Amino acid sequence: MSMQSNSLSATLYPDSSSIAASPGAWTTLFILTAIYAINIADRYVLSTLIEPIKNEFQLSDASVGFLTGTSLAIFYVVAGLPLGALADRANRKRMVGAAVAVWSAMTVLCGLSTGFWQLLLARIGVGVGEAGGTPPSHSIIADKFRPRLRAFALSVYGIGASVGAWLGASGAGYLNDAHGWRTTLLVFGLCGLPFALLAWLCIREPKRVQDDQQPVQAQGNGYKATLAYSVQRRALFHLIAGATVITFWGWGILWWATSFLVRSHGLSVGEAGSLLGPIHGVAGTAMMVITVLVMLLLRSRPMSRQPEFVAWTTLFGTLCSVALFLTPNLGITHVLLWLFVPITYIYIGPSIGLLQNLYPAGMRAKGSAILLFTANIANLAIAPQLVGLLSDWIAPHLANPAESLRYVLLGCAFTGFWASYHYWACARHMQREVR
Repeated sequence: MSMQSNSLSATLYPDSSSIAASPGAWTTLFILTAIYAINIADRYVLSTLIEPIKNEFQLSDASVGFLTGTSLAIFYVVAGLPLGALADRANRKRMVGAAVAVWSAMTVLCGLSTGFWQLLLARIGVGVGEAGGTPPSHSIIADKFRPRLRAFALSVYGIGASVGAWLGASGAGYLNDAHGWRTTLLVFGLCGLPFALLAWLCIREPKRVQDDQQPVQAQGNGYKATLAYSVQRRALFHLIAGATVITFWGWGILWWATSFLVRSHGLSVGEAGSLLGPIHGVAGTAMMVITVLVMLLLRSRPMSRQPEFVAWTTLFGTLCSVALFLTPNLGITHVLLWLFVPITYIYIGPSIGLLQNLYPAGMRAKGSAILLFTANIANLAIAPQLVGLLSDWIAPHLANPAESLRYVLLGCAFTGFWASYHYWACARHMQREVR
């Protein structure tokens, strides 16, 4: 067996001495999970508020897609790369605290905006702030938990996504109907500020941990070496590709879910939020807990089982998403949402955990930044903008223009099959690379 294969085997199958969590790991994980929930809530809230913002500023679907999603994504990914590199060198807990403060303050400014351009600039600020929070969080967790517990720990961390989406759907829908969209954004922004202080005071910066027998030659400096390493390891390449496509399929569709329910099923923003919120919060969180347990059960099995689990569940979720946009019945739509939405959360923990295991210690934050770059381009830039443009384009050609969004989202649902392929390919290459 080659030295490279031995090194990868050590990464994928570390011995039992390397599965312990460091002191304070669980407290850190709890705090970072709460911060991630705030991150997702502040990101998701504007997708819930698409309809009132669109109506007030008299925007097209393409324009509101750019305002709510693309503007955030462009600056999120641009700022994310240098901030990811910084996280591999700087104090990460301070980065997280500063990031929470920035995106929360910018969410407050979104609520204070009185015009399109003010809201656009504030939304850009939210993107820059959020870009500084996730890579250092992933890196901290990777150093607090050893390889066999990372997918488990990062699946726990992923629960923040379902909780945050619940707040961003139900909370935003209720507040919008009661007090308007500006007050909604003010409340969400102010609630995040105390967590900045919590990160600074309660998280201990961990020592950067180098896993046993990881290849030293792989730890070049900068993104050039990290990108080269990502391409050379085919399992890693397919993991990043699969996570990117799955975010377009899942979160790209969900970005427009409230608008779809309003236009195609005649619900108000509050009613749509009340319908979607419990699905995210109850079913999404339950699915994340199930994923946590599955990752715990798989911790002693070959790690290729983790992407296989994601591939099979994504395949089932894709079938549900296609049916979701085919049926005109609200009751059936509701049932299908309870099946589709939770599955969109499954990939988070296993993908991030595998990513942290497959990269050497000196590349982990940069690797996370690369994944966040591609994934957020897919679900925050391409999905909102492309769906909006296509909806505007086909609407004049339909007998009922309000149904244009349904047909565009139906087409997007088929991309789930593409995502499943990449996770199966990831599993296959992991098996080959350790022989």
